[in-house]
Parts: sequence; structure tokens; C-alpha cells
Amino acid sequence: MRSLKDGRLYTGYTTNVENRLRDHNAGHTKSTRNRRPLELVYSEKFESKKEAMEREKSFKTPEGGVVKRKLISDHNIDP
Repeated sequence: MRSLKDGRLYTGYTTNVENRLRDHNAGHTKSTRNRRPLELVYSEKFESKKEAMEREKSFKTPEGGVVKRKLISDHNIDP
């Protein structure tokens, strides 16, 4: 997700993307409460929670941040 307020990206995993976005925009998530509104800019689907969590963790490294921004760029989404 991207904050429309400050342009920053948020990475997380969920089993229901629509509900998670709604929760973030309703202010139910402390880490993004002051960065609302947010929009979904990219998502991936995984076979297991473990795989999703590993991908999320990789995105939160310096190298993974580069990969994440490139994925968004490749999908013609302004970072």
C-alpha cells in the first residue's frame, strides 16, 4: 500500500486484501494511522503463510526495498 498523504510504502501480508486495506484506512492499524488514506499499489498471492511472511521480510531489507520499488515501477505505478 502507498500513503496518499506522504507517498511512503507499507508492506504486509493478509488473507484478505480488501479487508486489510479497509482496516488501514479506518485507522485500525497503528503503523499507518497517521499516513491515511492508503491505496493498494501491488499485491502477490502465495500458497502458504510462511511464503508470504518470507516475502514480506525480504521487502523490508535494503535490497528488498529496491526490488519492491522496481516491481511497483514495472507495473507503471508511481512510487
